[in-house]
Amino acid sequence: MAEFWAEWGMLAYGAAALWAFFEGETFVLVAAAAGAATGVVDPWILMISVWLGSFAGDQTWFTLGRKFGPAALRRWPNAEAKVARCSGLLERYGALFVLSFRFLYGIRNVASAACGIAGMDHKRFAVLNFIAAGIWAASFVAAGWFLGALLGPTRLLWCLAGVAVTVVCVILLRRVLRNRRVAQAGAGG
Repeated sequence: MAEFWAEWGMLAYGAAALWAFFEGETFVLVAAAAGAATGVVDPWILMISVWLGSFAGDQTWFTLGRKFGPAALRRWPNAEAKVARCSGLLERYGALFVLSFRFLYGIRNVASAACGIAGMDHKRFAVLNFIAAGIWAASFVAAGWFLGALLGPTRLLWCLAGVAVTVVCVILLRRVLRNRRVAQAGAGG
């Protein structure tokens, strides 16, 4: 990651913003940790980059949800359950949900679209989203920075390798369990 920043310079911050547009927790943590361990990444520029990227991504999903949401849900029925869950949380918690959904794994983009589908006021969503994106960016950059400073470059590399192996194992285990459930449901039905 440090080599990426050293080679690409300011363009690397643009890549971080683009990554945060879609998701980006892991990328932000690793970039910040690499910055702390090597001094190549400026945490303030990284934070502002991912703040704006995350904000823009959620605004985009909100607008798409508002404009195409019901029609898109008919085309992707698997998303309907997630949107229903997000809509329920939005109805129950309101602004608090908008301020916190990006910290809930796997629902960030769907939550933004669900807010649009639910007819939330565009300006209200934009203000809450801007605040939430800033909190998210600051917290993930800070967490990565402190992790990188605590571990140093060598231990950080080993920890990242361990995390990568763990993530791959969890994904494979989930697939095996899902396939087993599908096979059992097919045999029982």
